[in-house]
Amino acid sequence: MINLRKQFVFCFILVLSLYLPVQAAHQPSEWNIEQLMQLLSKTQSARASFVETKSISMLDAPVRSSGELFYKAPDHFEKRTLNPKPESMVLEGNTLVLERGKKKRSLQLQNYPEIAAFIESIRGTLAGDRKALERTYQLDLQGSVQQWELLLKPIDSKMQKMVEHIRISGAENELHTIEITQADGDSSLMTIEQIEAQ
Repeated sequence: MINLRKQFVFCFILVLSLYLPVQAAHQPSEWNIEQLMQLLSKTQSARASFVETKSISMLDAPVRSSGELFYKAPDHFEKRTLNPKPESMVLEGNTLVLERGKKKRSLQLQNYPEIAAFIESIRGTLAGDRKALERTYQLDLQGSVQQWELLLKPIDSKMQKMVEHIRISGAENELHTIEITQADGDSSLMTIEQIEAQ
């Protein structure tokens, strides 16, 4: 069984996918991180489908899953996995509820400081708060608005023990992939199909 910390890392980065495919807007010719942050801050709610492939060293073959993601500003997020087995993760404020089969578990993020720091960094991204994001990550944006790639590298030593980097690619206002490489070599590659965003 994947430990709880890895599950959080794989799950919470998915939240990013709900912000990046925002409504089309006029884009200046020079594409930079500040403009991306402005786009990220505009989404009030979103729904998307996902397909995720996890490569985990202790398993012989990659694990594939699919389902739906839901977000509502400022801090409600749901990941509902439909295949291969139904399970859900619901974040409301600082309370996380995990449900798999008949088992349900509620966690308070203040009891998991490393995970909380990771989540707050993600929330900084979702809010378009560059300063909050740069407290934990070094940011590098490459490409153009038509084909861009954002690389997040942790600068905090505790985060570096969990995540090597996060690579997000997209075109204009659509997200294509989110790739997470963990410090232990395990990785996750997710493709996102936006259904609706407001």
